[in-house]
Amino acid sequence: PSPRFVTALAVLFFGWAAFQMVRAWPRLQSLKLALKGEKAVGQYLERLREQGYQVFHDVIGSSFNVDHVIVGPAGIFTIETKTISKRPGPDAKVVFDGDRVLVDGFEPDRDPVIQAKAQATWLRQLLFESTGHKLLVRPVIVFPGWWVEQSRGSTREMWVLEPKALPGFLAHE
Repeated sequence: PSPRFVTALAVLFFGWAAFQMVRAWPRLQSLKLALKGEKAVGQYLERLREQGYQVFHDVIGSSFNVDHVIVGPAGIFTIETKTISKRPGPDAKVVFDGDRVLVDGFEPDRDPVIQAKAQATWLRQLLFESTGHKLLVRPVIVFPGWWVEQSRGSTREMWVLEPKALPGFLAHE
């Protein structure tokens, strides 16, 4: 083989590989942030064990996972963690009106309300199949580090919270 041909192939291959790495970098950073957020929320939820809660992490479904499930005196809750980087400033917030979530004024790419409700429905069905009892499972979405604003009555079916607010909501349940 000609050294020029092999060198040209190597340059093309490394150029393509570099392009793929640069293209994948934002997704990798996003996944890294999500993992960091889930870990932080999981560590925070572990404190609920002192109040009589059982905490389960990464409950695996058929083609998805539930980030956290807590079972205790206030009931059964699925916890979906949404770790999103926010812009600097005091007016960055999450708004929940009972039907949809707006993060800093924008709807997320994938609707977290639909996702959280589907996870709670799946767990409710799984518990019914294994126990024969219809149990209430409440979906919760947590946004670590964000101020969460909720309209009146928006917390009946599901909660959208900053993780530090969860113990207060559980205490009033």
